[in-house]
Amino acid sequence: MVDPTNSDQPRGQRLRVLVVDDSELFRTGMRTLLASEGFDLADSASGEAAIRRARSFLPHVVLMDVRMPGMSGIEATRLVLEAAPGTAVMMFTGSSDCAEMLEAVRAGASGYLLKDAELTDIIKAIRATAAGHSAIAPQVAGALLANVRENLVASQRASQPGALALSRRERQVLALLAAGCDNLAIARQLYISPSTVKNHVSRLLEKLGVDNRVQAAGYAIRHGLVDAPSGPVAVAPAA
Repeated sequence: MVDPTNSDQPRGQRLRVLVVDDSELFRTGMRTLLASEGFDLADSASGEAAIRRARSFLPHVVLMDVRMPGMSGIEATRLVLEAAPGTAVMMFTGSSDCAEMLEAVRAGASGYLLKDAELTDIIKAIRATAAGHSAIAPQVAGALLANVRENLVASQRASQPGALALSRRERQVLALLAAGCDNLAIARQLYISPSTVKNHVSRLLEKLGVDNRVQAAGYAIRHGLVDAPSGPVAVAPAA
């Protein structure tokens, strides 16, 4: 989980959070818990309703269930981000299916949290997501990495255009990024300055054709551009 201690989340205003889930009991419970933490809350019972609510409520963060009747949370994520471009979506689900997680990342999700997470972790994840950070639940990261180890083959490394364009240093930065390191940690491990790391990250995003660090980490792991880390993954803030 990302620690948002140094976050640059919106100041001088309450964070607006939209809870999207087809279970009324769950929505009510989450609203009660999050309201006690000072968030401004709204909720929707479906993906379709979430799109309409996002336009009017303009949430900083959407907690989006993945599996709902009708429109899925993944499709709703794409459309919510179109309706409210300043919003960040965090998938909040009981499923640790790595294929769903990858689809959610492709749809633009900034993170993936399981519903059995501790309240303190949920609060941290919301504040971190609002500040431009991304978090992936350890259980999901483990499933994702297991899938990568089982299915990736060596030929995939050479077949990706991004892989051919990366320098040795960029591969090192990408590996540490995928392992959850922030810019300062990468700089320390590679004995370079944080500003140099930031430049490497910017070039990586451009070369891989992705928008943020969590997408870069997912791309790298999916395509075998880096070795899969053995522990939980928490992707550090955007460069």
